[in-house]
Amino acid sequence: ELLRQSIPLMMKNNISTHPINYAIWYEYVAGNNGQLNKAVDQLVKNNQSFDENTSLHLYKTHICNASVDTFEEINTNLQKLLDTTTNSVQNTSNKVSDAGENFKARSTQLAQIQNTDDMKFILSSILTETKQLTEITHTLKTQLDDAHDEMDQLRLELSKVKVMATTDVLTGLLNRRAFDTELINLIENPAKATHCLLILDLDHFKKVNDSFGHLVGDKVIRYTAGLLKKHTAEHHHTARYGGEEMAIIMPNTELNHALEIAETIRTSLSKSQLKQKNNGQSIGIISVSIGVTTLKADDDFDSFIARADEALYDAKESGRNRVIHR
Repeated sequence: ELLRQSIPLMMKNNISTHPINYAIWYEYVAGNNGQLNKAVDQLVKNNQSFDENTSLHLYKTHICNASVDTFEEINTNLQKLLDTTTNSVQNTSNKVSDAGENFKARSTQLAQIQNTDDMKFILSSILTETKQLTEITHTLKTQLDDAHDEMDQLRLELSKVKVMATTDVLTGLLNRRAFDTELINLIENPAKATHCLLILDLDHFKKVNDSFGHLVGDKVIRYTAGLLKKHTAEHHHTARYGGEEMAIIMPNTELNHALEIAETIRTSLSKSQLKQKNNGQSIGIISVSIGVTTLKADDDFDSFIARADEALYDAKESGRNRVIHR
């Protein structure tokens, strides 16, 4: 219903059908984002155009911090709208086709009566109307096919927007917001299984940045992220937790297996021989400290993370480049 209300407003203000614009106007109609509504109302009042830069500014300022569930809801409602439109137009198309068949039948009957000019005139009129109905049906079908293709493209773009909203640009891992969402979901729906959380922190990373620059530092972060992707399972959630911190949520994973994965990541990184691309100079030994913990029955979001952080702290205090469980 909110989507149905937002589309006429977009048309009224000459807003292009872009996923970000759908997100903005859906949120506007929902009325749950006062700052966004105030900003949009001010733009309308000043007769300012909603060009691409304006839309991006509205999105980044007022929506980017919203839950990505909004995109899911838009996506679902767009599909519902498509289904409703498809059914409605298809029913209309069927009725028009039926009418066309009826006209043809009557035309055949009337065509056999040739004793008056009036009958010939009626026949000619019916034949003309039949042709028009056939053309309408064909046009309607073409429009429906085009609308379906456009909706599929829109859903694809929405999917891309969701990925962008949940992904860390540098590493391709989940960003912090997406990590928080996954962890909350796990805590609220724990099921009867062992769930683990790993927090990783690159050792002496500031020294890498100071010695070789931030571009090399970024390379080290990306390389480490690649190790996380390589050595974790498909149902695990790898995320960039902070600057040089990363995290892995491991649903349905026994502690021993989680520790094995952590140790594999640690040893793989410490054995790496990363070099500068421009001169081949070695970056030196890169190591990581890892804190591991399991979800307890009385855990909430903060306590679960705090225990993993404590394990990470122990790993740092014990000499770094090691895995500690708490």
